[in-house]
Amino acid sequence: MGGADKGLQVFRGRPLVLHALERLRQQSLPPVTIAVNANRNLDAYRAAGVPVWSDNRPDFPGPLAGFATGLAHARTSLLLTVPCDTPHFPLSLCERLAHALQAQEADLAMVATPERDALGALRLQAQPVFCLLRAALAGSLQRCLQAGGRRILDWSAQHRTAVVAFDQPGDDPQAFANLNTLDELRAAQAGAGLDQAAAPKASSSSN
Repeated sequence: MGGADKGLQVFRGRPLVLHALERLRQQSLPPVTIAVNANRNLDAYRAAGVPVWSDNRPDFPGPLAGFATGLAHARTSLLLTVPCDTPHFPLSLCERLAHALQAQEADLAMVATPERDALGALRLQAQPVFCLLRAALAGSLQRCLQAGGRRILDWSAQHRTAVVAFDQPGDDPQAFANLNTLDELRAAQAGAGLDQAAAPKASSSSN
């Protein structure tokens, strides 16, 4: 977003981070603890009324560092991660990921959404920042970061992964559309809607 702090950008009268927190609280299987991973403007994030966890790495190497920070603070056996730029993610997100994780005896579960390829055919695209992972993966993740790893999918490929497709009847095809740039945010604010603002991106940054 051109250097702007994405989570604090206003969408429909409230910062994006507040939209994410509200969706987490409304989950059909709500998390026990909700926190924000942020590395700047910490007081502004604390004003949201939840713990704020910062990365302990000087180079802040993207979403994987956020995963590691969450695992370092987690006092539960599972950690759910979501980005701050997708204000309409499904209220069934946590429950569906948890069911898949248990049913497949996986190490982590992540979202996949339908996307059209260059020929117009629908295919599933992983959205790895929407992830439910076991706390036992903390050591593996630390080793990956120490070795210079940065991509979620490169790391997750080392583990049993349950891919959960949100393409079922009744699923909103725009539920994972994100506001990844200031132009997309302005378009949504102007009433263009999230369906015209952005298609889901696997490279979405995480807060």
